[in-house]
This record gives sequence, structure tokens and C-alpha cells, in this order.
Amino acid sequence: MSNKILIVDDLHPAFKLAAEDMGFEVNDLPLIKKEEVLKILPNYIGLAIRTKFRVDEEVMNAAPNLKFVARAGAGMDNIDVAIANKRNIQLINAPEGNCDAVGEHAIGLLLSLMNNFRKADIEIRNQIWDREGNRGYELKGKTVGIIGYGHMGQSFAKKLKGFEVTVIAYDKYKTGFSDEFVREVSMEEIVKFSDVLSLHIPLTNETKQMVNDEYLLHFRKPIFILNTARGEIVNTKAVLNAIEKGKVLGAGLDVLEVEKFPKLVEQNFYQDLIQNGKVILTPHVGGWTFDSYRKISEVLAVKLKNLEM
Repeated sequence: MSNKILIVDDLHPAFKLAAEDMGFEVNDLPLIKKEEVLKILPNYIGLAIRTKFRVDEEVMNAAPNLKFVARAGAGMDNIDVAIANKRNIQLINAPEGNCDAVGEHAIGLLLSLMNNFRKADIEIRNQIWDREGNRGYELKGKTVGIIGYGHMGQSFAKKLKGFEVTVIAYDKYKTGFSDEFVREVSMEEIVKFSDVLSLHIPLTNETKQMVNDEYLLHFRKPIFILNTARGEIVNTKAVLNAIEKGKVLGAGLDVLEVEKFPKLVEQNFYQDLIQNGKVILTPHVGGWTFDSYRKISEVLAVKLKNLEM
């Protein structure tokens, strides 16, 4: 039986080196195209991928000997988990490897929004000195609501500890998780008390477009909203509508419903989005740092070692 692993994306060398130390033969082909992968995949028992393509039924049909897929990242939404489970293909990912990056990125977005960093910077570069128009908010004393208390939500909560805020969290699939950083609450309490809403949930059929006009309408106070999870969880137009109505004071969006160009510019919300001074956009880099690049591969290597094959 083959003992070969195919890497089809840009992974830190730590994964390959560790896998080879375990006795695997590793082919590292980060520039390979999907069509080429399908041709050679029957020769491999392992596939390591980041975001190059979706590991769907077509891919798994081309891989009769596949025993595991290693996803170099946190989410599993680019893998057909149901098909993998049906075929006893083991799945490993590495949310532990980039949760610190996501937590820090969310903090950065929030502070930038609350203190008008982007607006102030642009104005000064254009010879506008407007102190009053750039007066900000302090985090101290605010209530931060977190949706999803997995690795990412926990990381964000820990990093908020020094700001003297109240942190509350709702997680539909977990209970009894109150700790020194957060108090577990219902969704009703999230919408009642939050000054800040931060999303840390996976993309599923249930969470897709969860944050829409109706959802935002329920919040009792104007909020700052952060999304460092998955873009399709949030209806972008609904956020823009809520900003216009004063329900959302600012939005930090690391992810969008549609990502990359030219598709993004074709969306009906794009022009309104880029012209809105109360939105800060980053290109899905919340979990992508020089440090997490290495840590993700190290986490995957540990999980590979613990796989039963």
C-alpha cells in the first residue's frame, strides 16, 4: 500500500519535514492544478490542501486509496465532510494554529473602527485636520458579544481581557463554557446587551446569511460588528442598510460573501461597500500571518501523527 502524501497548496515546510520523519513519502506540488491532481491522486493515501479547490465527491472519487485530508486552516467548508465520513476518510484541520492571528486581527479591526483610524489617516493625507469628526469610543465598560466559542472565539475573548470589558458569548452547540474570559448567555442576551458583535462560527446551511436585516433589527443598542469567520454568514447589504439607519456604528469585515476579483466588483453591493467610510475591509487575512503559516503546519503534523491508519 502506498504511503504517499500529496501537498497541493502552499504549506510551511514544517508539515512535510515532520511527515517524512514519520515515514511518509511527501510530494510537495503547490502549483499543481486540480485537473492534474485528479490524475495522480489514486497514488496517494493523504491530501494536504489549504484553499486551492473544494475536496468534493469528484475529488474523492478520483482517490480510491485516500485515507485522510489535512486542511491547512480552521474551517472545513471547502471539504464535503459528509462524503468523507461516508468513505471513512479522516479529516484534520488546524484552528489551533491560527486562532491567535484571528483574535489579534479582530482586536485590530475593532480598535480601528472605534477610533476612526482609516478615516483620520485618509483625511490627514488630504490636508484635512478634523479632531471632532474623528472623536472615537473607548472599549472600557462596553459589552462584547461573541457568537461561537471555539478556538477563534476563545482567542478573541482572551485578548479582550485587558480592556476592562464585559464579554458574553453564545454557542448553539456548546454549554457550560463560562470561564474567566467570558460568560455564557442566550442569543436573546447577545442582542439585548452587546455594544460589539463578533462572529466566530463556521459556514453551514444554518449559518449562511444568518446576519441579515431581520437579525440586525433585534439589537437593542447600536453596535460595531466584526466578521473574521466566513463571508457568507453575513448579508453585506443588510450591514450597509443597518449603518445607514444607525443600527451599526461600524463594520470590520475580513471576509465577504464573494471574494477575489473580478467577481467581487460585479456584486450589487460593491460600490456602496467601498464608498462607506464606516467599513474597514481586509482580504481574508485574519488567520494568515507569518507566524500562523508555520504554526498551522506544526499543528497538522501533530494531528497526522495521532491518526489511526
